[in-house]
Order: sequence, then structure tokens, then C-alpha cells
Amino acid sequence: MQSVILIGPMGAGKSTVGRLLAGRLHLPFYDSDSVIVQRTGVSIPTIFEIEGEDGFRAREARVLADLAGMGPMVLATGGGIVLRPENRARLKAMGRVVYLDVSVDEQLRRVRMDSNRPLLQVADPRARLETLQGERAPLYRELADLTLRTDGLRAEQVVGQIVKFLKDDGADGGCGKA
Repeated sequence: MQSVILIGPMGAGKSTVGRLLAGRLHLPFYDSDSVIVQRTGVSIPTIFEIEGEDGFRAREARVLADLAGMGPMVLATGGGIVLRPENRARLKAMGRVVYLDVSVDEQLRRVRMDSNRPLLQVADPRARLETLQGERAPLYRELADLTLRTDGLRAEQVVGQIVKFLKDDGADGGCGKA
């Protein structure tokens, strides 16, 4: 079985869906942002404050390189992981890439109270999300083997659609666990 990598913007449900999907597929689950926090011992906003976005992206690339060598898993990525070409190549090589798409309205609803989003600590979060979507959505689409809009869906529904895709695609390795 290959890894399943969840990409998409903040608030798309990558971590929630990833945990459920990993259980369903009997694979380990990793969240690249959580791994960074565990390794550094500080929050992502703190990393951004001290090292800037470039420093964070360098850490993100190192974590991805380490995770890529660990065998099959479900991986929830940070929204900006697709910005570096080497990350996109590594994600694609790891397995099946699923883009969890979400509208800006839904993103705002899901993350409005989350102070752990350094890119949203601006005067106009909606404008920031729209800008990020414009920059990143083409990269998500280019990389994705499957794109799912998560607006209005429960995490279990999204997991069901991913499992169906993997079975139909033959990506479950015939393990029958999905």
C-alpha cells in the first residue's frame, strides 16, 4: 500500500480526515505541522515570529524528507507545503495525493477563532485567504490524484469518498482493509 497524502488550505479538514482515514486504512497518521511542533518544542506562530516563513518552510521540507522514508502512512500536510518544487515531487513520489478543497467562506468559519494560524494574523483574513487560494490552488490541483470539496461534508463522508477512490484506483494494494 502507498501513502495517502492530504493537501489543501487551512481549514479544509486535513488533520481530522487524516486521523479517521488512517484508522480506516490501518496506517500510521502523521501531521507535518504537529511533527514540526514536536521537534522544536514551540508553536508554529513562534517559529514564524523567530525564523519567518522561510525558516518554517525549511523545517517543513526537512520533516517531509524524513517522513517520506518511513513507509506507508496517512499524512496531513500544512497548506503551504506545495510551495517548494522539491516538496511537490516528494509528495507525488510518496503515494496518492488527495486535495481537500474548501471555500474561503467555509475556511473563515472553521478557523476564525484559531490563533495558531500565523498567516491569518492580519487586518483582513478574508483577503489573505483569497490571496493564498489564488497562489496555491493551481499547485494543489496539479499535484492531486483526487480533489474533494469539503464544504458541508462531515469528515466521515470525506473519508468514505477517499476510501472508494483508493479501492477503485487499486491503490489499496488489495489489502482489503479499507
